[in-house]
Amino acid sequence: MTDPDPFRVIFVCTGNICRSPMAEVVLRALSAQNGLGARVISRSAGTGDWHVGERADGRTLDALSRRGLDGSHHRARQFSAAAFSENDLIVALDRTHERILRAWAHNEDDEGKVTLLRAFDPHASSMDVPDPYYAGPAMFDSVLGMIETATRGLFAQLEPAVRASHRRLA
Repeated sequence: MTDPDPFRVIFVCTGNICRSPMAEVVLRALSAQNGLGARVISRSAGTGDWHVGERADGRTLDALSRRGLDGSHHRARQFSAAAFSENDLIVALDRTHERILRAWAHNEDDEGKVTLLRAFDPHASSMDVPDPYYAGPAMFDSVLGMIETATRGLFAQLEPAVRASHRRLA
């Protein structure tokens, strides 16, 4: 019997060079560390096209590197209408992105795939992950910490279902 399709998650921020690449890399690392690297596909995109094709911001790469994570392969892309059908979960990094994504949704099913990352952090004081673009390295580290916490919460919810779907077909 063949393996079920992997669970596909896309993280969305503004330009796809700071927050969403961090979340993409963190979820990919968590999945690999827990033996689910092939079962969970982590991607990211931006609502805008300003940085399409560019690497992640150097401060993003540095913050990831300080945590032992590699974001060097990332290239920015813009969220497209096709992403609704290509992904099982669409994770917005702040409420502005969430509103944009819900407005772009084709139907209720698409809209139902959209959620906020910090909804997976029970201790979050705000649902928004702040944009560190105009700040220094310390803010990038702080934002990465928020993303790591929330992404661990997201993974904790995904993991049992992903493992169960794999076991049913084994």
